Amino acid sequence: MSIMSNPDPDLNRLKEAIGSGDPSRSMPALAGLRQVPAELAIPLLLLGLEQGEFMVRSLSCAGLGVKQSEQGWQALVGALQSDDDANVRAEAANSLVSHSVERAWPLVRDAFAADGQWLVRCSILAALAEQSEIEAAWLMELAGMAIADGDGTVRVGGAEILGRLVADGVDPALTDQARAALQQLQGDSDHRVVAAALNGLQA
Repeated sequence: MSIMSNPDPDLNRLKEAIGSGDPSRSMPALAGLRQVPAELAIPLLLLGLEQGEFMVRSLSCAGLGVKQSEQGWQALVGALQSDDDANVRAEAANSLVSHSVERAWPLVRDAFAADGQWLVRCSILAALAEQSEIEAAWLMELAGMAIADGDGTVRVGGAEILGRLVADGVDPALTDQARAALQQLQGDSDHRVVAAALNGLQA
């Protein structure tokens, strides 16, 4: 009868797998860090963020949104601002918002303005729209940038945020501004944007 094995993961084995350059090994190893305490997992997530495969870096960003530290925050800021893959930048934005909406806001606002990739912009819209405590003025600023985007999917996200502002009605001036923007969007060339605008106006 064998003695029960130690349930704690072998950190050296996980580290070797994450740094192996083989996504079929590193991805499961990163997923396995969910059960590892933050102080042990974070160095391995940072290692994952240094790898060449974008899926590995993206999953590492997601992990750093859950296992939080100042070192992880700084690594996410770096990924948001300089990673060459939109998937990674999008995941970094999402994880920064998970850390702190207030602290992340100026970073993700600037990233939204500077990064033309629809995936990054939609990720920022979705991450911030989920936050109940976010300032209405911040949402209005973000929605204003989104509805000016050339991509219809991004404009839909902006229209949905405007609809939330109308429904919430926390600031009468902003509510009127959001309603006026939605009325303008009824003439948008993308039927999805028109539908989102009509839906927002019914709030």
